[in-house]
Amino acid sequence: MRGEPSCPKCGGRVRAPGLFADSWQCDVHGTVHPLQPVVPPSVEALAVVVNRARVPVWMPWPLPVGWLFTGVVCAGDDRSGGRATAVACSGPSPLGGPGELLLVAEELGVGLGARYAGVDGPDPGPYLRVDRSPHAKVHAAGRPTPLWHVESAPEDRAVFAGEARGLWLWAVVWPEQSGLLMYDELVLTDLRDAGAEVDLLPCGALSPRLLPPAGR
Repeated sequence: MRGEPSCPKCGGRVRAPGLFADSWQCDVHGTVHPLQPVVPPSVEALAVVVNRARVPVWMPWPLPVGWLFTGVVCAGDDRSGGRATAVACSGPSPLGGPGELLLVAEELGVGLGARYAGVDGPDPGPYLRVDRSPHAKVHAAGRPTPLWHVESAPEDRAVFAGEARGLWLWAVVWPEQSGLLMYDELVLTDLRDAGAEVDLLPCGALSPRLLPPAGR
C-alpha cells in the first residue's frame, strides 16, 4: 500500500507544488492531479473521498446481492478537490465464481480510468465506436446512460466507457466474462447524493485492482 501521492496516469512519483511550480508534477506526464494513497475500505474512508470529490463517486446502489464495497481512491488534493474517483466492489459473478467491478468518474485528461482499463490514455474517446449502438446501459443518478466497449483493453477484463453528468464514466470488470453484469441495466448512485443508509455499507477486504502495476 503506498503512503505517498502518485501519478494517476502511470503510478510514478510526483512532486508537490513548490518554488518552481504551483501544481503537482510527474516527470513523465507533467502537471497532474495526484492520486492519493489507497487505504483499507471503510465507511469513514469513503466519506473522506465523497466530501472531497468534485466529480461523482459512482457505486451500484443498492449493491447486488452478495456484493461488497472493497475500496476507493481519488485523484486531486485539498486545494483542487477530487477530480477523479474510483470505487471497487466485488461479489458473485453472473457466470459463477468471484467478480470485481471498478467504477471511475473523472474529468477530461486525468487518466485514471485508462490506467485501470489497461489502455493508453488519458481518455477513452479513441477506443469508442459511438457510431454503433451502445453495448451496455446503466442508470446513473436516475438517467439512462449508454456505455460502449473500450477496444484494445487486455483480455482479462471487460471495459466500458461513456459520459455521465458531463464527465467520463468507466466500468472495468474482472474477469472478462463478468462483463455480463453490465447488461442488466445496473443502477448507479452518486454517493455525494446518498443518504445515511451508506453508513450500513457492507465492506470487504481491499481490492488489489486498486493497486495496478506502475508503468502504464
